[in-house]
Amino acid sequence: MEVEYNDYPKGEIQSKKDLKQFLLIESKKYRRRNTRNPLILITESDFLWRHNILLRRTEYYINTNNTLMSLIYKILLLRFQNKHMLHIPPNSFGCGLKIMHLGPILVNGKVKAGKNISIHINTSIVAGGPGNGVPVLEDGIVIGVGAVILGQVRIAKNIAIGANAVVNKTFLEENIAIAGVPAKKISDHGRVTWSNNHKQKDESC
Repeated sequence: MEVEYNDYPKGEIQSKKDLKQFLLIESKKYRRRNTRNPLILITESDFLWRHNILLRRTEYYINTNNTLMSLIYKILLLRFQNKHMLHIPPNSFGCGLKIMHLGPILVNGKVKAGKNISIHINTSIVAGGPGNGVPVLEDGIVIGVGAVILGQVRIAKNIAIGANAVVNKTFLEENIAIAGVPAKKISDHGRVTWSNNHKQKDESC
């Protein structure tokens, strides 16, 4: 199934108000007391939160055409990402991105992803097949440890992707769980069902 990349809104940061909203939502996901950049990095959460701040500020300066500041923040972001193997390009993910642990993540620069997405370590979201098509991820997706999503596929809202799954086809049914190599539906219970069962409050954008 072919995916039209211009038919899924990215919700990019276009103003200081947007930037503040993104950081406010994401600070709650990382259980931060405020949206400030941590001065001293001690815990894993400190490192991950600094990455989100660098990512979102880079997006803000890119999208508001601030050439000097966007260059400075691109350099800061790339240095941080290369050191910690977090290869997540600006303007790939909507508000509410949560990186579960510090470790390797690879995302193609053309990937389109929605809001409130959670990503575990050792995951890849990349092009695949004979063309250069890349995945489109809708809102609320959870990507398990070691999962690979490749090619011109679409993943519907609130799908939970199991550990080490290889997703190479489109899944349009929302709020299900998929797993395996290649991935297939294994359960009717996706992110929404899981969160409700565990009485989790999901700070959404």
